[in-house]
Amino acid sequence: MKFLKPFIIFLIVNFGALGIGSWLMNDGPTSDWYLSLNKAPWTPDGWVFGVAWTSIMICFAAYMAFLYLKRPSHKVLWLFAIQWLLNVSWNFIFFNQHFTVFGLFNITLLTIIVAAFLVTYLKDLRGKSILIAPYLIWLCIATSLNLYITIYN
Repeated sequence: MKFLKPFIIFLIVNFGALGIGSWLMNDGPTSDWYLSLNKAPWTPDGWVFGVAWTSIMICFAAYMAFLYLKRPSHKVLWLFAIQWLLNVSWNFIFFNQHFTVFGLFNITLLTIIVAAFLVTYLKDLRGKSILIAPYLIWLCIATSLNLYITIYN
């Protein structure tokens, strides 16, 4: 029961990020700009992004709830806030403004922050740290996609 309240709060905040990010990206992946880009051969189909982000945010909400119960600190909340801002802003930077280089910088920082969560709190959460793995793996893939677009367009 102690887990449920922070889990629901982090779930709402995480899905809020997805909603705001989708709104900020404008037409995003259906825009003429994006459709005309030379994309990486390993770019997944569009539906994969929705399934991936939904799964990632559920797992990340559980991870954050466990972490916050173990380490209820300002540091944890600040790292989460920075991660949230980087996650949301990437959509605007990349899809709305078409700044692929700045988007690459943004998503690289986001990946570093998520990796920092994993490394910094691995001893605290042990096996529960697996919950942040989908996020980190997806960010590595997304970073490679952003890098490819930056280099080949």
